[in-house]
Amino acid sequence: MPAGRPRPAAPGPPAPPAPLLGLLLLCALGAPPGSRAHTAIISPQDPTLLVGSSLQVTCSVLGEAPGTPAEGLYWTLNGRRLPADLSRLLNGSTLALVLSNLNGSQQQSGDNLVCHAPDGSILAGSCLYVGLPPEKPFNISCWSRNMRDLTCHWSPGTRGETFLPTNYSLKYKLRWYGQDNTCQEYHAAGPHSCHIPRDLALFTPYEIWVEATNRLGSARSDVLTLDILDVVTTDPPPDVHVSRVGGLEDQLSVRWVSPPALKDFLFQAKYQIRYRVEDSVDWKVVDDVSNQTSCRLAGLKPGTVYFVQVRCNPFGIYGSKRAGIWSEWSHPTAASTPRSERAGAGGGCEARGAEAGAGPVRRELKQFLGWLKKHAYCSNLSLRLYDQWRAWMQKASKGRQQGEGGLSAGRRGAARASASHLGPRLPLEQSTPR
Repeated sequence: MPAGRPRPAAPGPPAPPAPLLGLLLLCALGAPPGSRAHTAIISPQDPTLLVGSSLQVTCSVLGEAPGTPAEGLYWTLNGRRLPADLSRLLNGSTLALVLSNLNGSQQQSGDNLVCHAPDGSILAGSCLYVGLPPEKPFNISCWSRNMRDLTCHWSPGTRGETFLPTNYSLKYKLRWYGQDNTCQEYHAAGPHSCHIPRDLALFTPYEIWVEATNRLGSARSDVLTLDILDVVTTDPPPDVHVSRVGGLEDQLSVRWVSPPALKDFLFQAKYQIRYRVEDSVDWKVVDDVSNQTSCRLAGLKPGTVYFVQVRCNPFGIYGSKRAGIWSEWSHPTAASTPRSERAGAGGGCEARGAEAGAGPVRRELKQFLGWLKKHAYCSNLSLRLYDQWRAWMQKASKGRQQGEGGLSAGRRGAARASASHLGPRLPLEQSTPR
C-alpha cells in the first residue's frame, strides 16, 4: 500500500496509542507513521464487494526484507486479529487470506484489513468496502414558503442502509425546456432534503427527481411534476391565545394572528384547530374554521385543562382553486374551563321551587346545546345566534319566575278569604291536605 502522509499534530485530548490510531485511520489517511510500507503489497487493493460475498486476498513480502518471512505474517480486520485457520502460505513470501459471507462494512470509510509482520508492525493495508447498491429513492415531497424557493424531502429506499457512502443529488428542470439543475443546499430540512433558495419560475411546471450513487451502482427516482403555486405553505399561525368565555363552564375562546406571509402574497388561508385534554394524547380536530382568526370551542368538560393548536393552509393563490399545504401546528397553548358551580356545591340538591321554575328553561337550552356539544361553532353568525338565544332564555326565565311569584301570591290570598267565611275552625295549615 502506498505510504501515507503522517497525521498532523493537533491540540486537544491525549491521542490513542500510535498502533491503534494507525488502524483506525488507515483507510482515510493511508499507512500510519512507523509502518513498514512498501515492504509488502496486498492484492486486490481496496476491493468493493456485495454483502454476502467471499474474498481471497494475499499479502506478498517485497524484496528481501529482513525478519519478515511469510510464515510469520498475520492479519487484522478493524484492529482485531483474524484466526490463523483463515490464512495459508502460498510460498515463502506470500500469505493468503479467505473471507466468506462478508457482512456490510462497519465503517463508512471502509473496513481496515492489515497485514502485519511477526513483530506486530504494519507491512501493508487495504480498505474493504462491503455493502449494497442504492435503492430507488421514493416519496419525494416539496413545499415553498415564499413562492420563490423550494424545499424537497425524499426517502432513500425501503431498505435504507447500504453500508457504503451513498450520495444523493436532487435534480430539477423546467418541464418543457431548460437544462438540468442540481440542488446545492442539502440537509436544510433534515436528512435526505435539499433547499433551492431562488430563481424559480411561476406558472410553469417543474420536473424534480433524485439520483442515488455509491461504489456499487446508482438508482434514480420517479419524476415528480409540480407547479410552485400548488405547494405553497406558511409558518404556523403566531400568537395563539385561549381564554374562558365568561363563566361558561363548557367553552373556550381561541384567537390567533394570520401568518405574516399571507400579507405579502395574493392568497388567503383556511385554518384548523385541534385540542385535547391535559392527560390525554387524543386530539379532536375542528375542520370548519374557514378563514377566520377566532373560534369558540363548545361541549368541553368543566374544570378541565385543554391544550389547543392551530395550523394554516393557503388557498386562492393568484386565483388558483387548488389548496396549498398545511403548515406545522402552532405551539400548544393551555387554558382551563371554569369549574361547575353544581359540582362545587358538594353534590347538594337545588330548591324544588327553583328547579321547577328553571325546568322549561333548561329543557329548551338543552335542545339548543345538544348540537353544540358535538361541534365547535366558529362562524360569526353562530356566535350571534347563540348569544341572542342566551339573552332570550334569561329574559324568559325572569318572566316565568315573576309570573309564578304573582300566581302563588294570588292563590294564598284566595285561600285566606275562603277560610274566613268558614269560621274559626282549624288553622289553614292544618286544613290543607298533606
